[in-house]
Amino acid sequence: MVILTLVATLTAAMVTQQQRAITVEAAERARAQASWVLVGALDWARLLLREDGRSGSIDHLGEPWATPLAEARLSTFLAADRESPSADEGPEAFLSGQVLDLQARYNLNNLLNDEGKQVDLEVDVLTRLCQVLGLPDDVADRIADGLEAAAQDGDDSAPLLPANLAQLAWLGIEADTIARLEGFAVLLPETSPVNVNTASREVLAAAVPGLDLGGAERLVQQRQRTPFRTLDEIKRELPAAAQETLPDSRLSVGSRYFEVLGRLRLEDRVFEERSVVERRGANQGGEIIAIQRERRSTLPGRPN
Repeated sequence: MVILTLVATLTAAMVTQQQRAITVEAAERARAQASWVLVGALDWARLLLREDGRSGSIDHLGEPWATPLAEARLSTFLAADRESPSADEGPEAFLSGQVLDLQARYNLNNLLNDEGKQVDLEVDVLTRLCQVLGLPDDVADRIADGLEAAAQDGDDSAPLLPANLAQLAWLGIEADTIARLEGFAVLLPETSPVNVNTASREVLAAAVPGLDLGGAERLVQQRQRTPFRTLDEIKRELPAAAQETLPDSRLSVGSRYFEVLGRLRLEDRVFEERSVVERRGANQGGEIIAIQRERRSTLPGRPN
């Protein structure tokens, strides 16, 4: 009996270990498959942005890159012959994605000059944005002070310089404040203007002194009919005071920085990837460089 018990115990342990190894192998295989698919999705977005750059320097929400890719079964992209029986073979995999213009948001790196010091006019922009979003009055100053402190060399007590919006927590900014800024602010590697053809009315009202939400909404409606093509066209629609004082570097009609979001639903897991890309080259039609990439996986119905 002792021998039988020992054999049964060893057999159960071997079966459990084998099942665990199979589970790990399946998870690794799914992760590898998802990685390749999401890389392909990023390459697809880069191709769209490259072709768009070659067609001109104007970027607006009526262009192909701005159309989200609704969730579709992956086999619809892979099957060369739609009538082929192989079109329905393979695991259940569904792909979706979207390209967003990051210059539709206010770039918090505009708050500092080349010496790492605050620019008062840019702090005013962030202050107006916070007011429009209903955030506390001191948020803009706290962000500007934190970025200035982080930008100073040789200070071991200074916080790390954030590279994305979530890392504003390093400066002591509350999570709910950061969540409220999502979609309206961004941290890019260099200073950048706001693209009037893609920005929300809240960002436009903040970027242009003297422009209220009603005036910003009129700009949004006008660009939906006909996108702005020059800064002169934009300025003619602004209040007189803004036409005289607004820096030319504050607004633009084109963009260099974009966010690519890819989502793959593979059987019982969801894989998501977020990439920040920069469009470089003559007439903005050259290379599309990925400067940030983040990937995560979750089980459907569970928090990330």
